[in-house]
Amino acid sequence: MLFAGATLGRWLALPVPPAIVGMMLLLLALGCSGRLAHVVESASLPLLKHMMLFFIPTVAGVMEQFQILRSGWLPFMVASIAGAALTLAVTAFTLQMLLKRQGIGA
Repeated sequence: MLFAGATLGRWLALPVPPAIVGMMLLLLALGCSGRLAHVVESASLPLLKHMMLFFIPTVAGVMEQFQILRSGWLPFMVASIAGAALTLAVTAFTLQMLLKRQGIGA
């Protein structure tokens, strides 16, 4: 899908990274197969067990750029906290909507 996304992005001159185009193609393919929930669940459960490993590149990047971040720590902290809060709010809202749709939520 990454190769298809890169090819499609180049062919259509899309201003989007090829990885994003490939992920959208993968989502479209999974959605059309009718097995999206089962496929995503079986693929995500092993990844969730090792989720801390996904934060290692971020922490390494922050440590590598520490001198730059030292001079501009306030905007970095504001963006980090606001981004985390926004992500939490959107996730909670999405979960609430999905639970209501299934008749589980109040």
